[in-house]
Amino acid sequence: MILGERIKRIRTFRGLTQRELGLKLGYEERNADVRVAQYESGSRTPKTDLTNKLAEVFDISPQVLSVPDIDSYTGLMHTLFALEDLYGFKIDRLDGEICIRINRQNGSTFAKMTGLLKPWEEMAQKYRNGEISCLLYTSPSPRDA
Repeated sequence: MILGERIKRIRTFRGLTQRELGLKLGYEERNADVRVAQYESGSRTPKTDLTNKLAEVFDISPQVLSVPDIDSYTGLMHTLFALEDLYGFKIDRLDGEICIRINRQNGSTFAKMTGLLKPWEEMAQKYRNGEISCLLYTSPSPRDA
């Protein structure tokens, strides 16, 4: 998901119009919605200070808006290798299927990753059951990084 799509998804999840978001970001009434539309369409990319302001308005960590490059297979592969290097993810086979597992020997990293994956699994199950309509996850403690 590109940054603009993520901004739009969070904005609509928060129940804001483009104009309302633009005003909260400090844009003038006459062009507030236009500026937000430009970011959402990808015709403009917000600079770091605006990304931080968006995070503040949305009450999320700025890292939520820092989207890794997974829009190409090459970018996705680099992200997967980074997950392996940084967090102990490992490619494996289970019952003949390729899967990703977390290396138990990484101690606290294993515990942290397991703690992060559990809410994902719970939300994905709710989505599959039709209990929710989108998989946008916002942490109960949004400023935790």
